[in-house]
Amino acid sequence: MEIGCRIGELETPVLWVDLAMVEENIFRLSSFLRAAGVGWRPHVKGIKVPALAAKMMQAGAIGITCAKLSEAETMVAGGLRDVLIANQVVGVQKIRRLVGLLHHANVMVTIDDPENAAEISEAAVRSKVVVKVLIEVDIGINRCGVLPGGDVVQLAKQIADLQGVEFVGVMGWEGQCVHIADPHEKELECRRSVERLVMSAEMCTSEGLAAGMVSCGGSGTYWLTAYVPGVTEIQAGGAVLNSATYHQWGVDLGYALFVSSSIISHVVSDRVVVDAGRKALGGGMVPPLPVGLDGVLEIRLDAEHGIIRFQSPRSGLRPGERVDFVPGDDVVFLHDKLFGVRDGVVEVVWDVSGRGKLS
Repeated sequence: MEIGCRIGELETPVLWVDLAMVEENIFRLSSFLRAAGVGWRPHVKGIKVPALAAKMMQAGAIGITCAKLSEAETMVAGGLRDVLIANQVVGVQKIRRLVGLLHHANVMVTIDDPENAAEISEAAVRSKVVVKVLIEVDIGINRCGVLPGGDVVQLAKQIADLQGVEFVGVMGWEGQCVHIADPHEKELECRRSVERLVMSAEMCTSEGLAAGMVSCGGSGTYWLTAYVPGVTEIQAGGAVLNSATYHQWGVDLGYALFVSSSIISHVVSDRVVVDAGRKALGGGMVPPLPVGLDGVLEIRLDAEHGIIRFQSPRSGLRPGERVDFVPGDDVVFLHDKLFGVRDGVVEVVWDVSGRGKLS
């Protein structure tokens, strides 16, 4: 039985979260957004575990954000009842699932196409539900979404003529800003981007189309976008786990998520090999950070091997010794289980029920 074991007794590679740190991060992020006067609707695409989402709700989150319909279904099954799907739900089968989910929870969805809105409307009427929809606005990431301004108003008017759907606001993501290194430039670009979103909502409201929700703000920008006037809620969620990528983007929270590995080879004096590669540590934009190892020159990840090269020969490292990593990017979705650890002891084991939810 894993509960009650020391983390060092678990077979590697193993994914675990420091419960004290994640709880502190949740408290700090929730408090920050409350002080900024905006709601918190954390995105769970990198969290994948309903119990962690529930911790954020207990700390004051107004709901959660999901990337996909199947992820929303998993979260609703896990007890979450206020969900925004920050994506388009397209196709007969998926729309049927969407309106069916409305019988169990308040589920909102984003759209950027009038035909998609009409299809959701028809299904909602048949199912005797009303689907709340947000218009996704492209505020610079050049992905989904209509252009800010008049195009948003036009689509909102088309939605207003439909039964079974209710226009409630706008959503965008200023994702192009996360890579900007200069803090001043990043703040300016975030503000410019999000102001276009707010302006779109205000234009809708001036036309009698109430756009009460203005949802944006990811983990790489939340401390900037939360203070743009007119924003009503922030979606940052993965920041509570933190990662090397988020840290590089400016997240000022503690590392809470780790992958423990074991050294399996130290044949060459300036190199060790561990049993965690891309399948355990991911292949993100930023390499994972080994904890407590200094003088690291390079980390290379193969499928099942992590290769750590040092700047000079190292002695005293033996097969079987542990190396913990802070993941470079999202990795929860790679694992079947997440171990919750407090003071070095396993307190809880969660199934990663959101794993593989891609539809």
